[in-house]
Amino acid sequence: MKLWVNGGLRDPDDATVSVFDHGLTVGDGIFETVKSVHGRPFALTRHLDRLTRSARGLGLPEPDHDEVRRACSAVLDANPMELGRLRITYTGGLSPLGSDRGTDGPTLVVALGESTRRPDTTAVVTVPWTRNERGAVTGLKTTSYAENVVALARAREHGASEALFANTVGRLCEGTGSNVFVVLDGELHTPPVSSGCLAGITRALTVEWAGAKETDLPLDVLDRAEEIFLTSTLRDVQAVRWIDGRELAGAPGPVTAKAMRIFEDRAAADPDPKSA
Repeated sequence: MKLWVNGGLRDPDDATVSVFDHGLTVGDGIFETVKSVHGRPFALTRHLDRLTRSARGLGLPEPDHDEVRRACSAVLDANPMELGRLRITYTGGLSPLGSDRGTDGPTLVVALGESTRRPDTTAVVTVPWTRNERGAVTGLKTTSYAENVVALARAREHGASEALFANTVGRLCEGTGSNVFVVLDGELHTPPVSSGCLAGITRALTVEWAGAKETDLPLDVLDRAEEIFLTSTLRDVQAVRWIDGRELAGAPGPVTAKAMRIFEDRAAADPDPKSA
């Protein structure tokens, strides 16, 4: 296994960053998870664009896309696998203890882990904690994931693979690492980015390719939705068969099944779909 750390490939034992890295001490960092299929990253351009938006939001120097692409290619070439989770991490770098950022520049790490295809259906739960739709880092893909760790642990305790959040005003928002779609009267809807959810890459492609509407939705829409599905980099489109004790019979339903087919076909035809 080879990783990229600050300019070159490293063996795992040598792939180190400082214990004073701001990403470690205060979570001052951003990341992207990119699916790779037979060594080829999916939607890398969109992921790099979002990495830049997140960097701007945190006040980090904008990442050099050419450097990140070189790092991704080097790691993928060094670690051949059928299906992989390519992780790009970009932090505030070596810094003093506390919230002030240092002057040594950012840290870039690219790593790859083997993945497997997710099941077509899954179980989810809602959690009592909320997303802050007006926070300083809302919509940024930061490394500050402790809330997600706690919520996902709650989901696992209940035999589920994902936990869904409302925002502070009781509107449906997102999962710990996924976006959520619902079918109402045969029409496909997903919460808007203004709800506080992350602007997921798979979410955006599903909106474009499957014709979903961005709709402000109450959390209890989950109690009456005809179909529910999740989207994320490694899930693609995954139907929900059970939520908070409610069984969604026949999952994936017809709208979800169509979205799954469309996504699979379009993704296979264009491994790097650019933004419109």
